[in-house]
Formats: sequence, structure tokens, C-alpha cells
Amino acid sequence: MAGTDAAPDAIYQRLTALRNGLLHLHKRLLDSEAALYDREVSRIKSPGQLLDLVLNHHSFAWLRELSQLVVVIDERLDEKSPVSASEAERLILRTRGLLSPSEFGDGFQRSYFDAFQRDPDTVLAHAEMMKILNSLT
Repeated sequence: MAGTDAAPDAIYQRLTALRNGLLHLHKRLLDSEAALYDREVSRIKSPGQLLDLVLNHHSFAWLRELSQLVVVIDERLDEKSPVSASEAERLILRTRGLLSPSEFGDGFQRSYFDAFQRDPDTVLAHAEMMKILNSLT
């Protein structure tokens, strides 16, 4: 783990890498969920319809927890005061906890597990995210 005396620029770079990795993973999960919706419910005909589904449909609700984490990181990176090493560690630990797929869990972890089962690209995106997380410790 990074020391508590890490330079603000290094902390900023760590959180930026975390955020970018999460955005890539989020995109993969969104694509996977959209493909499932296309197959099982109805064809998504436009980006506007997809946005409406993401914001309002229960099939996409589980992704909001990941979206909210990205927003928290973005907001913190945009603040004028530097992020402390301990705050960065808390965000990294929060990310690790969230990205723990569980067959027997509920909420995000269960839906994340289900995405692994249906979409090998999700597994690959997760592996890339784990590399990023491991590089941050």
C-alpha cells in the first residue's frame, strides 16, 4: 500500500487510473446488459432508449452502484484540495469490495457474477481491472 506521505500528484494519478479502469469495466458491463436486454426483452433501437433504460429500467439498476462509485471518484478528483493517501486507500478498498462477484450474494455482486457467466468479455474486463487495482497497492 502507498504510504500516508505519498505526493498529491501520485495519489491523483492512482485515482485517475482507478477511475479510468472502472469506466472501461462499466462500459463492458453496460454492453453486456444491453445485449441481454436485446435478446430477452426487446431490441434497443437508439442510444436515447438505452440511456432511458439505464436510468429507469430495473435490469440496469445494479450498474448504478458502479456508476455512483465513478462519480464519487470524479467529484473528489475535481475538488481543489488534494486527496489524502488514506482517502485514496478507502476508495480503492471500496472498489475491491464492490468488484467481488458472488454466486450467493445479492445486489451488485450477484449481478456481476451473473455477467461473468454469460459474457467472457466481462471476465476479461474484470481481469484488467484487477491488474489496475493490484498496481495501485
